[in-house]
Amino acid sequence: MPACEMTDRQRKWVVVGEIAGVYGVRGWLRIRSFTDPIDNMLVYRPWYIGSDGDWSECRLEEGRAHGPGLVAKIAGVDDREAAAGLKGREIAVQRKQLPESDGSLYWTDLEGLEVKTTDGVVLGRVDYLIETGANDVLVVQGERERLIPFVREKVVVEVDLAARCMTVDWDPEF
Repeated sequence: MPACEMTDRQRKWVVVGEIAGVYGVRGWLRIRSFTDPIDNMLVYRPWYIGSDGDWSECRLEEGRAHGPGLVAKIAGVDDREAAAGLKGREIAVQRKQLPESDGSLYWTDLEGLEVKTTDGVVLGRVDYLIETGANDVLVVQGERERLIPFVREKVVVEVDLAARCMTVDWDPEF
């Protein structure tokens, strides 16, 4: 991929969007953003483009909101054919590029945490999260899959990132 270098695969990655298609004939890309608001991802530099955990660092030349998504120009991607070759690839940043928040948690910080009940019963680990509109839902993989609403204080009693553990008020039979 032009103007990109392979990067260390051991970094903590946060997928912030994906390349949805091409825009025009000069190498611009249609971007589906996973950030809120959608144009937040334009602030992060550099971008890493890839799939299946192989990331290449790329320089964002320009980008802007366009309809329900974004359009962006990546250095070295100068025609429609080159842009089409990137369709379906994910766009990530390193976790350290994200601003520290005031008590909020990024989904990526929750993934992999051990989940136990207030009685100490281990339910498994957070595999991923689902956005439902009402509240986010933890998908916990253990002896079976559980869907647990991420509702702080009511369901999620404690999140200890240092210990990589989360305590929930949840019936293990449910």
